[in-house]
Amino acid sequence: MNKDKNNRNRRRSENVIENILMLCAAIFILVIILITIFIFAKGMPLLLKIGIVDFLFNSNWMPGKGNYGIWTMFVGSLAVTFMAMVWAVPLGIITAIFMAEIAPPRVAKILGSMVELLAGIPSVVYGFVGLIVIVPFIREVLGGNGLSVLAGAIILGIMILPTIISISRDALLAVPPEYKEGSLALGATRYQTIARVIVPAARSGIVTAVVLGMGRAIGETMAVIMVTGNATVIPGSILSPVRTMTSNIVLEMGYATGDHQAALFATGMILFVFIVCLNLLVSISVKAGRAHGGK
Repeated sequence: MNKDKNNRNRRRSENVIENILMLCAAIFILVIILITIFIFAKGMPLLLKIGIVDFLFNSNWMPGKGNYGIWTMFVGSLAVTFMAMVWAVPLGIITAIFMAEIAPPRVAKILGSMVELLAGIPSVVYGFVGLIVIVPFIREVLGGNGLSVLAGAIILGIMILPTIISISRDALLAVPPEYKEGSLALGATRYQTIARVIVPAARSGIVTAVVLGMGRAIGETMAVIMVTGNATVIPGSILSPVRTMTSNIVLEMGYATGDHQAALFATGMILFVFIVCLNLLVSISVKAGRAHGGK
């Protein structure tokens, strides 16, 4: 009798928890839908008015004269993000491999705490450090005024390292130990096992880490504003100043009205669509890779 009563109470509790989780998921989905609708409702009228081709590929951004071309800022965002990924992705993945497979447990724990600390630092602090340390260093060593694509790439790379390291490490640790044991039993060395067995098995998680890091980089604002110079020109080199799309939104949204404000929302639309397409492309490629591996 008591056992049946306990089972009913347990099922009732599980149903309550399940309903709460479903409600939270529904609220989350609803919020995403509402944000998407709001951004598109604000930005789409301007795109329909001037045309998406002219908006995206025109390099003339002069809101006072009715010119709304974001090409310079689109290129600037890609340049800073690409430069950050070039050095942060290899370093992050190598660090994750070291923490998951090579470092002693005590060292791995200390490194994990440091990575978590790095992730918790506000972006404005990164920007301040970049403005005080990195920008003067670039100015004195490499020339220019220091506010440049390179400064932004260094700061963004540091900021996305915790994301890449943490998710890649978790993906590596999730690989079944039988994979490693089987490889070692067949005569492979430790490093051969890491390179040819463990890393390929964790590829989908590592790709996810890279994509999330890229999304963090392309969407970062405050630190980028402080170190890139915010010039609406296409950068001629890594030492040239640049303005990203997110920086442009933050710098001008406070006083923008009418079509100018709509153009900033349209810029947010472009960012939103770009990141969604990137995530879809990566998801499709990962699934294709799994299917090919299964065959």
